[in-house]
Amino acid sequence: MASDQLHEAIYQRYIEPTRRKRTRAVGLEFEFPIMNAETKPVDFSVIHAMTDDFLRTFSFLSSGQDDAGHIYLAEEPETGDSLSFDCSYNTLEFSFGTEEDMALLDQRFRRYYRFVQNELEKNGHHITGMGINPGYAVNRNVPVVSERYRMLFHHLCSYKNYGREILFHDHPNFGLFSCASQVQLDVEEADLIEVINTFTLLEPMKALLLANSLWTEGDSEFLCSRDYFWRNSLHGLNRHNVDMYGLRFESVEELILYIRSMSIYCVMRDGKYVNFSPIPLDDYFASDTIEGEIFQGSRYEKIRIHPELSDLEYLRSFKFEDLTFRGTVEFRSVCEQPVPEILASGALHAGLMENLHALTDLLENDHVIYHRGYNASEIRRQFVMSDLPAVYDRKELTELLLKILDLAADGLKIRGFGEEQYLAPLYPRAEQLMSPARQMKEGLQKGRTMEDYIREYGELQS
Repeated sequence: MASDQLHEAIYQRYIEPTRRKRTRAVGLEFEFPIMNAETKPVDFSVIHAMTDDFLRTFSFLSSGQDDAGHIYLAEEPETGDSLSFDCSYNTLEFSFGTEEDMALLDQRFRRYYRFVQNELEKNGHHITGMGINPGYAVNRNVPVVSERYRMLFHHLCSYKNYGREILFHDHPNFGLFSCASQVQLDVEEADLIEVINTFTLLEPMKALLLANSLWTEGDSEFLCSRDYFWRNSLHGLNRHNVDMYGLRFESVEELILYIRSMSIYCVMRDGKYVNFSPIPLDDYFASDTIEGEIFQGSRYEKIRIHPELSDLEYLRSFKFEDLTFRGTVEFRSVCEQPVPEILASGALHAGLMENLHALTDLLENDHVIYHRGYNASEIRRQFVMSDLPAVYDRKELTELLLKILDLAADGLKIRGFGEEQYLAPLYPRAEQLMSPARQMKEGLQKGRTMEDYIREYGELQS
């Protein structure tokens, strides 16, 4: 396949949708860990019954069923909202159709969340707002039995075939207990490169404010372990597929070249997934055939396929700032947040997008964390750990975070919906350098229990 064909296909899929006026619409996705109150594995029959009751109560329609006929995806046709189980029946996800006023999303979320929590509690289960499922060690961490999730789990479990090409962790099932809070915002082509560059610079500060996936393994203690799980899994075999961008883009052309360097690991043929060793797009589309595996009823069999330009739709990027085919940037680096503060991350991103140029000026001229010998990715890796390096002055960090929050508040005022209220929980976090994960860590050290935090982070306030 000719190189210029691939270039044009990437442009049409990712860049062309940004060539229109940006709206102020916000899309939100929340993933919640499900737990059994008796410190036993989640009873999937309880989850299936709750899902059936949810569909009877709200105007959602089933749009995805597993091999046993259980619903794992339901959608509301009018709003575009969906309820799903992300990879596993241990994780509940709400995705919302876009709205310009986040208060409308908040209202719908509250209705759905209250119903789900009430139904689960009747049967000894509950959900909470954390980035790691507190019950991961006892839960049956098995994927939803469907074509996609079977392929994905099989793919991630094949990391042992790659030796020590990267420092793999031994938790290929991390997607079954790791939970995120994701935000999608429109972007225009004229601002695209600035958005990616500037929000990349923001990532270390987001770690200080929003880390909520406490994890201790060996000698390392992560406040935001989701970074580690994705980067050191098979998804991270090609570093260009995960984590942060390690360069500053100067043009859309450079971004297209970066996308070409990302790896693809699956496509579909005749309704079935074909999985193969991750291969950069340039190499994939330059190949005559690719050898992969396909599940045939009870086992995987070898298969050879011919690359097709339409396979581009199966590229899976896990970048923190991820350009989508919808003309949006999806911000993927945030752990699920405590439920009482669930809108804080969305408000932060929406406000800063509205005040983009001021944010760029602040971060590019910053000397609190930058211009000290470390790039954004290296600083983020420092800030997701338990201990802050002494090179950074805590008072100056707080002052920088407060400036960023004020820029977000100003941007939300420009939006004109009164969404500044959702930023309120982030100010004390900035003043104390106290993310939810750090608060939990310090509380556990002082004698509080995980059950205390499950309740506190999962309680929806009026």
